[in-house]
Amino acid sequence: MIRKGFSRLGVGLLYLLSMLPYFLLYLIADVLFVLLYYMIGYRRKVVQENLANAFPEKSLNERKAIEKRYFRFLADLVVETIKLCTLSEKEVIKRVRIEDKYLKENLAFKQGKSIIGAVGHYGNWESGCLRMGLITERPCIIAYKPLSNPVFDEFFYNMRSRFGAHLVPMKSTFRKLVAHRNEVTFTVLAGDQTPSRDETTYFTDFLNQPTAVFLGVEKLAKATDSLVVFCDVRRVKRGYYSCTFVPLFDNPKLTAEYEITKAHVHYLENVIKEEPQYWLWSHRRWKFKPEDMN
Repeated sequence: MIRKGFSRLGVGLLYLLSMLPYFLLYLIADVLFVLLYYMIGYRRKVVQENLANAFPEKSLNERKAIEKRYFRFLADLVVETIKLCTLSEKEVIKRVRIEDKYLKENLAFKQGKSIIGAVGHYGNWESGCLRMGLITERPCIIAYKPLSNPVFDEFFYNMRSRFGAHLVPMKSTFRKLVAHRNEVTFTVLAGDQTPSRDETTYFTDFLNQPTAVFLGVEKLAKATDSLVVFCDVRRVKRGYYSCTFVPLFDNPKLTAEYEITKAHVHYLENVIKEEPQYWLWSHRRWKFKPEDMN
């Protein structure tokens, strides 16, 4: 009960903070950067190890520069995500620009074909997913990983579904799509989530190392014969993003095994290499290796 009470107090504080204007939130972000990077050293060893493994060709000074830029962005990401719980529909549309009309005008929708979108933890993916709920009249289904804390899980659930998106736990996504099998839908899944050891069946090369990946995008696309796109969310400037839907496969059933998975993982890899500071480096992405599975 005490823990739940503190959690509700924390959620209440987040709502209050979300009402602050952006210029005050970014002042908070500037202070948060100093706390995270210089004083607390939040997961700096994890970030340094991930960067060293991903970019062995870069010098220590180059990786240090990426690390510092990453923590500056992470602080911005925290306050921008808090802001989303009260941000108006008009502001979301203004701050996340859709670079094309792929989903709205795509012939697949007119032909009764659904779309599966792969997204990475790159840029402000929370803003991107919130915006995706506003770009099509078709049902937008977003797969997510529930948090262990039920109070904060409810907070994020309410925030992400504010504009009509249907949030579904990752393990229930297939069941949800089957329930909507007679509808044309747009489903978004994170392509860079880390599967548990028990869930891991496939490794691919990603950022210079063997990486366990979920096969959800590929399995769902083949099972529902949906088009596959990559949801490319990029930072334009502080507080502003763009989202482009990049077609990957029109006929998933004709692809070879793992072809879809390799394609969306490697697309994300190329995005990260262009501007690495916007990916989630503090995440413990590489928890085990192929040899650990024996």
